[in-house]
Amino acid sequence: MSEIEIRLVSFDSPVAQRLIRAALADLGARYGGSGDETPVDPAEFVPPAGAFLVAHLDGEPVGCGGWRSHGDMGEVAELKRMYTDPAARGRGVARAVLAAVERSAREHGRKRMILECGDRQPEAVAMYTSAGYERIPNFGFYKDAPGCLSYGRTL
Repeated sequence: MSEIEIRLVSFDSPVAQRLIRAALADLGARYGGSGDETPVDPAEFVPPAGAFLVAHLDGEPVGCGGWRSHGDMGEVAELKRMYTDPAARGRGVARAVLAAVERSAREHGRKRMILECGDRQPEAVAMYTSAGYERIPNFGFYKDAPGCLSYGRTL
């Protein structure tokens, strides 16, 4: 089994943007439209207010995820843009990215991670719940959208 290497990158770097475009295309295929209309500013993913990470497998970028601050207290992080290339799925990439994102948020003083996903992402829901995430009241851009599922967990 190949080793997964996680690297901190700029949200607007070419490698991150390529993976984000693939993530949005995947969401678009599941839900229609552009995939996700949530307003996102690359500056939100600059430490210490956030971070963006890319997973490499055999030297190739195959997954990503990041966190940005949520709320005014500075204790909550929101998980954004989690994605694994279909060719790399089932190899632990998403779990490695999730663990690295959580570790980064914790190192920057965040005590809780929250996320939005949808009911057409059963593999994501299964991963999050197996990682200890529990349903929370919906929040964010899609809080009133049918099929929105929000989760959170203490870091």
